[in-house]
Amino acid sequence: MENNDLAFENDLATKVIGFALEVHSQLGPGILENAYKQGLAFKLKNEGLSI
Repeated sequence: MENNDLAFENDLATKVIGFALEVHSQLGPGILENAYKQGLAFKLKNEGLSI
């Protein structure tokens, strides 16, 4: 794997984890997993990522 590929993957992973944490903090703890899943999907699409 080239350094550019690894850098891209690291950047993407960092963004997705950040978005997941943002969704969780906005929705709060204790709700069903599906709500977090839908919230993250919405956030990723709004940020221009394809899922």
